[in-house]
Amino acid sequence: MRFQVLPQACLLLLTCFVAWAVGSSGSTAPAGERAADFFSRHDSGSGHTNNWAVLVCASRYWFNYRHMANALGMYRTVKRLGIPDSNIILMLADDVACNARNKFAGSVYAEAGRHLDLYGNNIEVDYRGYEVTVENFIRLLTGRVDPSMPRSKRLLTDDHSNIFVYMTGHGGNEFLKFQDQEEISAFDIADAFEQMWQKKRYNEILFMIDTCQANTMYSQIYSPNILATGSSQIEENSYSYENDNDIGVSVIDSYTHYVLKFMEGINKTSQASMQDLFDSYDPVKIYSHPGIRSDLFRRPLDKTLITDFFGGIAQVEAFPLQDIVGSSNHHENDPTPPTFQKPDTPSVPVVLSPTVVSLPRLTGETHAWDNRWKEVRKWTSIFVVGCLVSWVSFVR
Repeated sequence: MRFQVLPQACLLLLTCFVAWAVGSSGSTAPAGERAADFFSRHDSGSGHTNNWAVLVCASRYWFNYRHMANALGMYRTVKRLGIPDSNIILMLADDVACNARNKFAGSVYAEAGRHLDLYGNNIEVDYRGYEVTVENFIRLLTGRVDPSMPRSKRLLTDDHSNIFVYMTGHGGNEFLKFQDQEEISAFDIADAFEQMWQKKRYNEILFMIDTCQANTMYSQIYSPNILATGSSQIEENSYSYENDNDIGVSVIDSYTHYVLKFMEGINKTSQASMQDLFDSYDPVKIYSHPGIRSDLFRRPLDKTLITDFFGGIAQVEAFPLQDIVGSSNHHENDPTPPTFQKPDTPSVPVVLSPTVVSLPRLTGETHAWDNRWKEVRKWTSIFVVGCLVSWVSFVR
C-alpha cells in the first residue's frame, strides 16, 4: 500500500519542479527592464512625469462674465482629471462672483440653467485683480520672478513637465488685451515659450486660446514640442454661446463650451486622443473656424492622449541600478558637500543631506551573485516541501 502512493509523490515533485522552472524563466529579464516595463505600460510616449496648467482670464468687469466662466470651467476640468491645485496657476480678475449686480452672490455659472456653480468654495486664485498683467504672465512662464514670490505663484516646471496654457479674453490680429489696459502680442508669447525651452522648463506645451482672431496668437511660435489651437481665424470673431436672463449677460463662449462639453466624457484613464478633441470641432455650432497648429509637435495627434495635458496621472522615470550606485560612490569619494538648489528653481523630489550614508558597494558581480543565491534558496525550499509531502504520503 505504501508503494501505491509513490506515483502521486513523484507527480507532486514534478509539479513543484515545473512551477520552479516557470518562475525562473519569468524572472530572467534584468530588474531594470522589468521595472521600466511596469512603469511604462500606460505611457503614451510623451516622456513627461508631471502636469501643470496655466489658466488666464485676461478680462475684468461684469460684462465680461463669460470670460471668467471660461477660465473657471477649464479650472474645474483639469482639477477633476487629476492636476492638483499646487500645479494649477489661475489668473483671474475675480470681480464677478461678489459683484453687486450678481443676483447669485458668490457663484459663477456657465449655463443658463445654473446647474453647476463653477466658483463654489474650493477654488484657489493665484493672481487676482490687478495682479493679472502681461509682465506677471511673462515672468510666470519664464521663471523670472522675485525671490519673495510665494510658491503658489511660481511655475515650478522642468524638462519633464507637460504644460497646458489656456487664455481667454478680448483680442485681435496677433494681440490679446489684458483688462483693457495693455496688450500681449503673439511675438511676446512666442519669445516666452522659447525662453522656457532654452531653460528646460517644459517637455510639451498645449496652447489653447479663446478670443477673436485667436489663431493668429500662435502664428509666431517657433519653439519645439508645442501644440496650439484657437477658437477663430483671422478677421473672424469668437462668439458667446448663450445668455442667462436672470444673470443678464452671456455666461460662456461657444468654443470653450463645446471643448468643456467634450471633456465631460473624459476621465483619468481615458484613451481619447487630441485628434478626437480636434475632430469634435464643428464650425457650424461654434460660429467660427477653430484652428490647429501641430507642425512643431513631434508626436502624432492620434497617439497623443488628452490626459497628457489635461490630466494629472504621474509617470515615473526608472533609473538603472548602476547609475544610482555610481552616484552614491561618487558622493562617497567626493570631499565637496552636495550643492543645494535654490528654493525658486524647479526640482525633482530628491532629498539631499550633507551627511552621506555609507551604502554597500553593490557591484555587478555582487548583484548577479545575489540573484543566483535567491534562485538556490527558492529551489531548496520547494525541494524540501516536496520531500516532506512525499514522506507524509508514503507513511500513510
